[in-house]
Amino acid sequence: MGLEEKLPAGIALTTLENVVGYMRKASIWPATFGLACCAIEMMAVGTPYYDLARFGMERFAATPRQADLMIVAGRVSQKMAPVVRQVYDQMANPKWVISMGVCASSGGMFNNYAIVQGVDHIIPVDIYLPGCPPRPEMLLNAIIELHEQIQSSKLGVNREAAARAAEQAALRATPTEQMAPTHDHESLVGRNLLA
Repeated sequence: MGLEEKLPAGIALTTLENVVGYMRKASIWPATFGLACCAIEMMAVGTPYYDLARFGMERFAATPRQADLMIVAGRVSQKMAPVVRQVYDQMANPKWVISMGVCASSGGMFNNYAIVQGVDHIIPVDIYLPGCPPRPEMLLNAIIELHEQIQSSKLGVNREAAARAAEQAALRATPTEQMAPTHDHESLVGRNLLA
């Protein structure tokens, strides 16, 4: 016989962290940060067909001070990297980041000096969304996954320490251009790959 059975009907027991997590996940305002073709798919999620408003996210904030989710949609150039970081720093805490598309997550097909090889070299990322470009349904799934992370996140000092540790780990990560190759390009030289 537990405490729940002794309480009158209509009384629910929970923790403050569960209540705050539920309120946070139900009131996320994303920042508009479309950088390339993935932004078209991100805009599609705001249409009535996908109905982003059912998650409490119908308002894409044009100012970082009113946003708590940054969806980095598309490739990030070296010139744009300081702007991404500045917008992230101006967002209110707690804040979350979805890296949308293979270009934002790892540089994609643009393995050159002009494109940042993963936005996680600039800011900490909570959810990586693959695809080129990812479908709107995939973005909705990433948002639901983020909601589960937010619902189970800790409050106060624990959250700040975890965010600080994640950011430091991301900044210490080995840049993609310094990683060992995963396959040999020399064997493909001179071959017709379309035949």
